[in-house]
Amino acid sequence: MKSTKKSFGLKAALSVSVGLTALVAGTGMTAVAQDESGEDAKRLNTVTITATKREQTLQDVPIAVSVVDDAVIEKAQINDILDLQTVVPSLRVSQLQQSGNSTFIIRGFGNGGNNIGIEPSVAVYIDGVYRTRAAGGLSDYADIERIEVLRGPQSTLFGKNSSAGVINVVTQEPEFEFGGLVEGTLGNFNQQILKGRVTGPLSDTVAFSLTGSYNTRDGYVDNIGTGSELNDRDRYALKGQLLFEPNEDLSIRLIADYDELDELCCYAPNIFNGPTSGAITALGGEVLSDPFSYTANTDIDPTNEISNGGLSAEVEYETDLGTVTYIGSVRQQELLSDADADFTNARLINSNLLDYTIDTFTHELRLAGGTDTVDYLVGAFYFDETVDLESDVTFGPQFAAYADLLAGAPGTFAGLEALLGFGPGSFFETDTGSREFFDQDNTSYSLFGQVDWRATDRLTATLGLAYINDEKTVTGRVENTDLFSSLDLATELNNQFIVETLAGASLADITLGQVAAGAVPGVDLATYQALLTGAGLGDPTSIATVAAIQGGVQAGTAQVIAGQFADLQFLPGFVDFPNSVEGNSTEDDKVTVTARLAYDFNENVNFYGSYATGYKASSWNLTRDSSFFASDTAAVTAAGLVPPGRLSGTRFAGPEETEVFELGAKLSFSDFNLNLAIFDQTIEGFQSTIFSGTGFVLANAGEQSTQGLEFDATWFVTDNFQLTTAGILQDPEYDDFQNAPVATGGAIDLADGVADGIGDLSGQQPSGIPETSLFFGAQYTHDLSDTMSGFVRADYVYESEVQVVDNIPGLDREVGTVNASFGIDWENGLNVTVWGRNINDDEQFTSGFPTTAQPGSVNTYPNAPATYGVTVRKRF
Repeated sequence: MKSTKKSFGLKAALSVSVGLTALVAGTGMTAVAQDESGEDAKRLNTVTITATKREQTLQDVPIAVSVVDDAVIEKAQINDILDLQTVVPSLRVSQLQQSGNSTFIIRGFGNGGNNIGIEPSVAVYIDGVYRTRAAGGLSDYADIERIEVLRGPQSTLFGKNSSAGVINVVTQEPEFEFGGLVEGTLGNFNQQILKGRVTGPLSDTVAFSLTGSYNTRDGYVDNIGTGSELNDRDRYALKGQLLFEPNEDLSIRLIADYDELDELCCYAPNIFNGPTSGAITALGGEVLSDPFSYTANTDIDPTNEISNGGLSAEVEYETDLGTVTYIGSVRQQELLSDADADFTNARLINSNLLDYTIDTFTHELRLAGGTDTVDYLVGAFYFDETVDLESDVTFGPQFAAYADLLAGAPGTFAGLEALLGFGPGSFFETDTGSREFFDQDNTSYSLFGQVDWRATDRLTATLGLAYINDEKTVTGRVENTDLFSSLDLATELNNQFIVETLAGASLADITLGQVAAGAVPGVDLATYQALLTGAGLGDPTSIATVAAIQGGVQAGTAQVIAGQFADLQFLPGFVDFPNSVEGNSTEDDKVTVTARLAYDFNENVNFYGSYATGYKASSWNLTRDSSFFASDTAAVTAAGLVPPGRLSGTRFAGPEETEVFELGAKLSFSDFNLNLAIFDQTIEGFQSTIFSGTGFVLANAGEQSTQGLEFDATWFVTDNFQLTTAGILQDPEYDDFQNAPVATGGAIDLADGVADGIGDLSGQQPSGIPETSLFFGAQYTHDLSDTMSGFVRADYVYESEVQVVDNIPGLDREVGTVNASFGIDWENGLNVTVWGRNINDDEQFTSGFPTTAQPGSVNTYPNAPATYGVTVRKRF
């Protein structure tokens, strides 16, 4: 169970001990108590390595890791993982179209997002349990002890889907002394947050804890189309724990948790109106193009209902060989969402439903032990998960009129229906469209081990290996009721031309017009005119005469006319799988490695060099855009499986493999800490998924790399005044990404259109990865009396300008956000904090996409405006 493995990484290699009280305000690379003097902070900067139960300073751990503890979480008002990016420069979290759709990115690498089949490259764990999708890691817990962000591939210890890094959330264990916390927050947009925790003994050997949180807030976006407020908060979480310690050798921790949200999210305004906006206006609709007005105008609210629940058990037993640890879990995640996929108040799209259930079952067993010179860990992990998904998109009552306007004039499709023999209103009938059904079974296991050999008092060599095996079996079928998209329009038109020919009708004018425009391949205008002037061939206006030698021209004309309507056939029939040609499973395996040398120059300075590989197995495209590979085109066509309009694509993206070379230095003194890491990281086969305007393009990027420098520093100017900084400077590049979704004709401005073609991004900077990310923080504490102290803190987050998504050149983001807080702490456990996030109202886009069925238009996801409030908490 990856979660367990992760737990090892936490406990055996990275975990900050329970005694750790604070961290560099947000950078986390050095765990320094913000409320203590420099000497106390250095003393508390410890980690516990489970293998030997010995303590060593975090500075001595030779790995790139950021740690954010409860003190920073409280003072910086970090409510969930989305807020974490403001204090960890190497981490970016992008909120997408739903409350549960977020993408975690470390050092520029990460994926997942809107396609539930694409597992994240950044693994999220909570209390040692792997959360397979982003929606499972957004709980507002009241008992967070620390959050650890491990940068770079972690597959050797953490296994599944940690090829880019790991986010680990550790909550507090039950305690054998009675205590607890009550916390309330009031903020703008009518925000109300209530959190509580109580813990204590049930007996000499059993302790318990109960935690809960409730978070509600009005939306900061006014939807004038429905009167609702979007991007609100309405979520709660409950958690219970039991800790059994019958003797000094055995510990059993049981956890049950459940959380739920019911929100209207997410605001996705238009930023550029393409040529289709005129048609929407003609239908009485309105396209708003001021993203930071926080005003929407859609006829359907984006609804989100998400629930997460699970049980887990962690057992630790001390033996003569070392510590045996078992972690098992069973979890379920459910999501139901709908949205206005046309993002306007025109009734173009009726539903865009997503409904899935994910059931996950994990086991991990490991043994950690050691001698005077060697520490070792060996273990096994097993993962079993099922995904059951339904989704749809259906036409609204105005889509037929919209299609008419795009085609040229009202009545266009009525004429076409009549020409082809269909009844009025057959095309784009309300509530017709596409409904998809996917099921995925995923089993995975890994065997792993790591050895740390202390060759001398100063030099330690580490070698770790893991074997990862991952198998997925997927079925997909689609019920398509979109009649127009199901037609082979060129064939239908050509057949109708033949009928008209036999009836003596005339198509000479339209055919001549098409030929004169050069739109009919292979037909010379002079030759065609000669045919029409007779040349012994009879009446030039008689199609019956011309058709005898002009069948090819008719077919070409039909093809040209059909091409004019092709953009409106965007829901082609689906090739269900498995079928007589295509299978429905992948099985991948890989051996990953970690090798490292660490040298303690003295008690204050150490250096390390490391090499590590990461691995992520194949991911399947669980959307209507899944299609047979180009290599199967001939076979599926011969088998009669390909419906009209269905082109080749991808069923799945193959594995992605990561490797990183890293050199690091860690310096720790009484009033100053500095951590440096130089890295060269490469991902081969990066699993890229991008929305093109009518569907998701899933592809493996051949190779993506980045070289860079990470740093963080903490300086205790005085015992009361602390300065921190952290950052990453990097040079990301697509070394090889052919067949990528790009702008047609190359780079374009938004004013010229939207990228919707396939091209080569090799040599380009990947979108969303800034070359520079920086964090600056300052905190001042002061004793106001013998029983009261106060603090003031502020931080600034900067990201250099970068293109937001690959297929929309010209849509850029630059970040310059200021957060601040001040508060008073009383000796009796009472605290009052006044806080503000994005207090300078920095405006930026987290992502963007070509607007659904509106070529030339672009929608975006803007960040939240300034939020502020006051939090009162009492510990007892």
